[in-house]
Amino acid sequence: MTTTNPADDPEEPATEETISDEEVDEVLQEIERKRSLRWPATLAVAVVGIAFSLFQMWLAAKGFVLAIELPGVGEIQFAALQLLQINAIHVTFGLVLAFLLYPGTTGDGPISRRCIALADRLDERLGADHPVSRAVHAVGGVLAWLFLDPEFERVTPFDVVLMIIAGLSAAYFITEFNEIQNMRVFGLESGRPIQEVFTFLEPIAGVLGPLADTSYAFVLGVVGVLLVLEATRRAISLYLMVIVAAFVVYARWGFLIPQNAAYVGVLSIPPLDWSSIVQNLWYNTENGVFGIPVTVSVQFIYIFILFGAFLEMSGAGQWFIDLAYGATGTRRGGPAKASILASGFMGTISGSSIANTVTTGAFTIPLMKRSGYRPEFAGGVEASASSGGQILPPVMGAAAFLIVQYTATPFRDVIIAAAIPAIVFFFGVWVMVHFEATKRNIGGLDPSELVNIRQHLKSGWFYLVPIGLLLYYLIIERLSVARSAWFTLIAIGALIALVAAYSDETRGRLGAVFAALFVANFTAQLLTGVGFLGALLGGGTGPTSVQAAFGATVGGLGGMAIVAGVVTLATRPHLESPILSFDNAVDDAAVTTAEVVGRSDLAQNGLYRLGVFLGKSMESGARTAVPVVIAVAAAGIIPGVISVSGLGPNLVALIRAVAGGSLVLLLLVTAIASIILGMGMPTTVTYIILVSLLAPALVQFGVPELAAHLFILYFGVIADITPPVAVAAYAASGVAKSDAFQTGIEAFSLSLNKAIVPFAFILAPGIVLLRRKENAAELPLGEQYRVVQLADFADLGFAIFEVAIPVIGVFVGVVALAATVIGFVEASVSRGQRTAFAVSSLLLMAPGLAVSALADVLGVLGIASGIEVTLVVDIGLRAVGMVLFLLLLAENRRRREPATDTAGTPDPA
Repeated sequence: MTTTNPADDPEEPATEETISDEEVDEVLQEIERKRSLRWPATLAVAVVGIAFSLFQMWLAAKGFVLAIELPGVGEIQFAALQLLQINAIHVTFGLVLAFLLYPGTTGDGPISRRCIALADRLDERLGADHPVSRAVHAVGGVLAWLFLDPEFERVTPFDVVLMIIAGLSAAYFITEFNEIQNMRVFGLESGRPIQEVFTFLEPIAGVLGPLADTSYAFVLGVVGVLLVLEATRRAISLYLMVIVAAFVVYARWGFLIPQNAAYVGVLSIPPLDWSSIVQNLWYNTENGVFGIPVTVSVQFIYIFILFGAFLEMSGAGQWFIDLAYGATGTRRGGPAKASILASGFMGTISGSSIANTVTTGAFTIPLMKRSGYRPEFAGGVEASASSGGQILPPVMGAAAFLIVQYTATPFRDVIIAAAIPAIVFFFGVWVMVHFEATKRNIGGLDPSELVNIRQHLKSGWFYLVPIGLLLYYLIIERLSVARSAWFTLIAIGALIALVAAYSDETRGRLGAVFAALFVANFTAQLLTGVGFLGALLGGGTGPTSVQAAFGATVGGLGGMAIVAGVVTLATRPHLESPILSFDNAVDDAAVTTAEVVGRSDLAQNGLYRLGVFLGKSMESGARTAVPVVIAVAAAGIIPGVISVSGLGPNLVALIRAVAGGSLVLLLLVTAIASIILGMGMPTTVTYIILVSLLAPALVQFGVPELAAHLFILYFGVIADITPPVAVAAYAASGVAKSDAFQTGIEAFSLSLNKAIVPFAFILAPGIVLLRRKENAAELPLGEQYRVVQLADFADLGFAIFEVAIPVIGVFVGVVALAATVIGFVEASVSRGQRTAFAVSSLLLMAPGLAVSALADVLGVLGIASGIEVTLVVDIGLRAVGMVLFLLLLAENRRRREPATDTAGTPDPA
């Protein structure tokens, strides 16, 4: 296999690039604008982050009752919390971490620049020693101390104040919940004023002004919403903060819109006072800050982020990358194909396009460039594949869990429906990469540079177990999402503890300890009905059957594995595990913390490193979750406003009027709105906003509800790679050292099939494995379809014409689309042939789109076409597209250009 050497290509400079961890951190910092904190602020972040993760893990394991059961003592209950309290604590953790991690201002904003310019002008006119100049500089120094963090490394006093206020809000929800419940009936005005809540303020009540007569709950609600807006500005973007704030303003003054005004008259709403607005936005679990999006974050999103953090910190990320390169690295264009696989693997443990792009791209992009791919193309491949991680089951990022909640669809059905379109997307990128490699005669890597697949699987098989268990719990056992993730977390902890303690020297000891624990627990369960520890402390309900004892013992295997690993490591503290390689972040944290406590030798202690792994995983999960928590809290305000104002039905009517009865036009409006709104914003935010605004209108057109939600999700993901913002492509360009805009163009071009497939499954729901229910005519719109069961495939008419043919069509269609984009198959493709390939791609993938668009155009021209997208028309057009594709492919193969061997061999990776 030959490979183009950049030194032999006149278009490529001969450079050998490697991306260090520091450069990766710089790229992420430039995009995310997080602080690089030092002690003791780093300790504060770690403590809050670990506490956040422990809180969420407790919820996943025990539910909303915070209690602990001690052997021989019984259950000790600390608190039984309500959903609103849980959501408030969840958001408070997110706010505190946001104010710790993200600076309020770095001095480069318009206000800061004007203040600095004012001080400079005064110095020029009055002199630096003039009292006025000195006073201005003194005031500026105080303001800088209070607010400014120019180096991204300092927590300011203002940040501390905001964190204290956020803590007060959570404390009020916990300690005064009875008052909150009463105010749901009597309104916020019935709440106690601030001096009655904090009695030490009674003597100065007169100086509180209007606050003395204002409900403390109302003040906290107003301040709470403002805190969420400020955290949104810091962690997400000013753009989103402005959008959310505009909705709050609309809730108060939307009644000023005249009802008889053309088009916008439907946006007029009844008058609302601030008290009712704040009550609905801050003290409500149906809508508002603590509404459905935050509930989903509490119950589903955070625990899956934690799952990904545990898996990544265990070293799974690099293992998956090596596996991908071992599987495809020697093929034609192997580095780019391996990048696609590696990004897909990482997508199962990371819901962030940016993080996926940078972490995977740090390894894959330099190899793609060295193999002969252009820097922009290499960055585009990585950005495109990484953004696909959010649509790839089983995790699919945070939006998948929102789909579960909004559509009341089991998670199992969501990942089944999303599977085929996701595979089609990655297949389409793979084909484009292959055509580009064939066009440029780019070979693969030398086998000596790659891992041996069999040996690699043998040494890291345990990384696949958690993902397999997750699928088993979700699909086979059909457990809840939270329970599935919790059991998988326990499995990760157990596996890592066992692997960390395993070596040729300790395997006998490890096995003996584990076996002893198993026998002891089984015996205790058999004789007393409780585990070994409980039996020692005198607990138990009496003898049980062998079957019940065995089942209870097997249920505790995870805990026994963790104990066995810990005991083994305690007896052999400086053991070097031959098959476990923690992430570099864990090793760095072990060294740093060991030096802080003055025991540098601890960094080599296996038990200490295992503890650091657990802590670092929980902290990393919390850090990753912060933007998601803030995003869902802010975005929840929008459906909250729609709900409290009664805008929903009017908005649907307006959208239908704008669409003019055309489903194609409505889909195009939804797609464009998703891309524009999603530029620079998390996919979850785009999804929440557009589901509230546009999904009801799509359902009114007869689109299956699940398909409508997946449609919005797909285009929200596309926004990450769509110029001019294209945050994922921007991240890839930072690693590839390429032109950011051109990298975005390449990424968008490579992801074109991701833009067409959603139209395909809207018009042919069989592609997402949806089938019309037998009694569909009696059901409301949106509920007329269900996810197929195995028995449905016995109906050959449905299986062949509504599933198999459309699915084959989209797979072949993305090949035609690849020929259109790359301009090469086995020979060059002319402009005319590209047009023909594009037509065949459209007919193969979404023939209904062409038919419906033609009917709409004829309708606008006043011509009654009578064209309908029937099953016969759909299959006929797909057949035409297939024939056209085969003819073009045969003609292209006839002109096949013989490969020319290029000199040069890539340097070792």
